[in-house]
Amino acid sequence: MNESDKILLPPSHMIYPLPAVLVSCGTLQHPNAITIAWTGTICSKPPMCYISVRPERYSHHLIKETGDFVINLCDESMLEMLDWCGIHSGRKVDKFKEMNLSALRAVKVEAPLVKEALINIECKVKEIKTLGSHDMFIAEIVQVHSDRSLVDEKGKFQPLKAKWFVYNHDLYQTVGPEIGEYGFTHHLRKNSGE
Repeated sequence: MNESDKILLPPSHMIYPLPAVLVSCGTLQHPNAITIAWTGTICSKPPMCYISVRPERYSHHLIKETGDFVINLCDESMLEMLDWCGIHSGRKVDKFKEMNLSALRAVKVEAPLVKEALINIECKVKEIKTLGSHDMFIAEIVQVHSDRSLVDEKGKFQPLKAKWFVYNHDLYQTVGPEIGEYGFTHHLRKNSGE
């Protein structure tokens, strides 16, 4: 490969694919949900994550007000609902009512869980960073709920049982078959005698 094989592009958000998640916020009595792709893990001890939200979004002030939110991981069966929640504002519509979502009481935060989601991650905001177009809500993960279908009889979490999807440059795509296991190169080198 030489320099002519690369094309220069302007600086932009090019880290794809990303998870597409439904973030619930507000309260059990007045729930709201926002579709987010700017999200991820940032620390393992304590477990922490982030979501980035534009300040003009209705959910922004709800999260800032309560200081918490829930990341709900959805499978392919919830894609239409997830996309719909991303293009409509909670200022104008009750997303839970319109999409027939069930709000469940969380254990450690005020924001509700989305019952239909396979995984619910309760998060408490620790810091808000103003970055430009988005504010980053840095949060500690304080509780995780999993659908029983993703836990085997020995109590081991089996995430590959779900039909996950990702967001990739304005497209939703399925997650394909596994192609390796973390640390597999260590075993390859060990077996080759290196």
